[in-house]
Amino acid sequence: MTDFAGLRAVVTGGASGIGLAAATQLAARGAQVVVFDLKPDVPEPLTGIAADVTDDASVRAAVAAAALQLGGIDILVNNAGIGAQGNVAANADEEWHRVLDVNVVGIARVTRAVLPSLRKSESAAIVNTCSIAATAGLPNRAVYSASKGAVLALTMAMAADHVREGIRVNCVNPGTADTPWVGRLLDAATDPVAERGALEARQPMGRLVSADEVANAIVYLASPLSGSTTGTALAVDGGMQNLRLPAAR
Repeated sequence: MTDFAGLRAVVTGGASGIGLAAATQLAARGAQVVVFDLKPDVPEPLTGIAADVTDDASVRAAVAAAALQLGGIDILVNNAGIGAQGNVAANADEEWHRVLDVNVVGIARVTRAVLPSLRKSESAAIVNTCSIAATAGLPNRAVYSASKGAVLALTMAMAADHVREGIRVNCVNPGTADTPWVGRLLDAATDPVAERGALEARQPMGRLVSADEVANAIVYLASPLSGSTTGTALAVDGGMQNLRLPAAR
């Protein structure tokens, strides 16, 4: 497909996992794509720009460089994010601030810097990477869940604020995805095989979500083909949110 021909996209956190998969698919479908990351080592035809979403000056410099290189920006994928473990009492204030700063305020920083370019686009779209953690209670994910709940609410607020400017805003809610971050968690577990089995078992489809599956959803929401879709959260969770299956026998 070439539904992104002539369009210009920025993907944050795009050097690995879901972000890299989304950037690669956007490019394959005709977009020019710039990736923001702390270490923006990406394959061609992607272009990497170093950016720290917790630093406003870094973000603004990266957005200015991307807009200059691309000649404008039509699509923003706010994918940069970090994980955290533990219940509500397990983390100090510093960790709460760190996770919220990356996962929530980071989206605000990048979006406000990109908005002037999006306002000039005829196909403006923002897609935020949210999580099943925004809509379902997961054990030992208090900080992370709070941040993703905020991302969901922020997505809806942004959609309302900018719909009459012609800017669509949506988010994807992945279930547990087979990404480098999850891989590191599994590697650190006492029994990685058993831990992976537990993660797979809690998703009705019985397996982890792939990065490409989440990227497919991101690309759909960013595409001009979904021009009437805004203020939507698209679950890519193997049925985790809505299905209630009997216990396996």
